[in-house]
Amino acid sequence: MNSFWRNKDGKIIILQKPNFPLIVWFVSYLATKLPVSPYALNILSIVSFCALFVWALMEIFSGVNLFRRFLGVVVVVVLISRV
Repeated sequence: MNSFWRNKDGKIIILQKPNFPLIVWFVSYLATKLPVSPYALNILSIVSFCALFVWALMEIFSGVNLFRRFLGVVVVVVLISRV
């Protein structure tokens, strides 16, 4: 259970500095809340989905601990269930 919260150096890691896909997701998600054309809304929604999906896959395959990997699995399952 120790590796669930701790990285390989033994430090407890729950939150990290956001990486590029997570920043892209956040910005595109916020942009979907603006009054934009339906075409732009579709594009922003696709970008948002793809960025969050990439982030989740990155967490699954290279997360620093089991918590982060589990979080990636949860996000992928939620994303796929909402399609």
